[in-house]
Amino acid sequence: MENLRGAPASNSRIKVSGKVKIFVLDTNVLLHDPQSIFKFQDNNLAIPVEVLEELDGIKGEQSTERGRSARRVHRILQELLPDSRSMHEGVELENGGTLSIIINPYLADPSRRSPAMERLRSILPDLTKKDNRIIAAALFVQERFSPPTILVTKDVNVQLKARAVGLESEDYLNDKVPALDEEASYREIPVSIYEMQRFSSEGFFEVSPGEAKGLFLNEYVLLRSDEGKTMPARFYGETSVRRLNLPDFVKAPGGIPIRARNLEQQFFMDALLDESIALLTCYGKAGTGKTLLSTACALHQTQDEHSRYDGLSISRPVIALGKDIGFLPGSLEEKMRPWLQPYHDALEVLIPSKPPKDPQFAAKKVSKKKYKNRDDHFVAAMTSAQPTHASHNGGHGNGHAIKPYERLLKSGMVEIEALAFIRGRSIARRFFILDEAQQLTPHEVKTVITRISEGSKIVLIGDPTQIDNPYVDARSNGLVYCHNRMKGQAIAAHVKLMKGERSKLAELAADLL
Repeated sequence: MENLRGAPASNSRIKVSGKVKIFVLDTNVLLHDPQSIFKFQDNNLAIPVEVLEELDGIKGEQSTERGRSARRVHRILQELLPDSRSMHEGVELENGGTLSIIINPYLADPSRRSPAMERLRSILPDLTKKDNRIIAAALFVQERFSPPTILVTKDVNVQLKARAVGLESEDYLNDKVPALDEEASYREIPVSIYEMQRFSSEGFFEVSPGEAKGLFLNEYVLLRSDEGKTMPARFYGETSVRRLNLPDFVKAPGGIPIRARNLEQQFFMDALLDESIALLTCYGKAGTGKTLLSTACALHQTQDEHSRYDGLSISRPVIALGKDIGFLPGSLEEKMRPWLQPYHDALEVLIPSKPPKDPQFAAKKVSKKKYKNRDDHFVAAMTSAQPTHASHNGGHGNGHAIKPYERLLKSGMVEIEALAFIRGRSIARRFFILDEAQQLTPHEVKTVITRISEGSKIVLIGDPTQIDNPYVDARSNGLVYCHNRMKGQAIAAHVKLMKGERSKLAELAADLL
């Protein structure tokens, strides 16, 4: 038997046991979680030298999260493998496992033959591809050592190719949450009609320990009596539930009133308006009101002179955290506008324009005397903006008046945040909305949340079933990971929106297509 470099195996530190496995790591696992090296317990860990080559090509990405992760992995490996002997024989890790670097001699010398390599060449003949070479390295380990060998990769296609050549392969499971259930978005608690009346008058109620079992702090529930009467509530720990504290409506400056249209939206608005909740996660399919309600509640609070928030910050991943926006012309807002168009749409709904009857008079000022209250004047002032001002605001020149909500952007009340540049920031006294959070990895979500200072609130919204990032799935993305780790904390809450409210067509399409 040979060790991982083709030399006699007597010097190898690979453990041979019926309970021990050999895990071969792909590059994307290390980029996803640089600390993954220490999370395989007392098993053997092997890293192909091709992975070091890929990391070397990525480490130069100065402004990206991938580049930072690659450099972090290099520093970890430098500490663990300080000399040639440790690279040659492998090292023992503090968790009881071992770490080795794989150099496949069959790739260095094509004249050498083995059944596994012949099978690989017949199925994946192009060994210039890094993915195929990493699979070849794992096959070499499987052929030379008795413990089961498993290739760990977050690339689904690499998993399939590995299985095609007879190699066991799996996703990195350490940060996966338990399988998502399809149960209702809230729990119902049966109460008597007298208990319901007391809850309605007093605003709080003590449920039985049996009913409280399994509830997390700040979890939303529905009280239901035998007569069919219902009231929404929030669990405050022990056995206490309390009534929701909701206004009749929320309203942006100069905008229209917005009300919750279903029970789950009431839950969502309660959490959005509660200043004691610093972190809110929300799942919801398209059209359930995630974007509109979060924006409306944020602007409703920022216009209050006693509010703790100075303004609203909005962002979403371009593709993933750290991806450069690119060499596009214009300001940061103009670069981000295509990705943040859903929020422009939401602001347009919340603060609708009032265009003049005749387009040729669009540039004329509207008399202030026509408006009886401050909100009407607010809308009028925005819709009557001169073209000279519009040409310097978001590219709306050519005589077009700026839209009412664009004044909020210009004043800084609403600002656009680029996730690529959020590292190192300290976001104070802001209401921060992170949309499409299911596209981020757990490490990226941690990077964002740790930027939030005292007095700020962060809302993570998204749909775990709609993921474009090839390296996360419904159980490993940053949104579900954050909810799973933070549930039960006094400053965290979670809401799941189920009913679409955009239109009957949108609801039907979200369910059936």
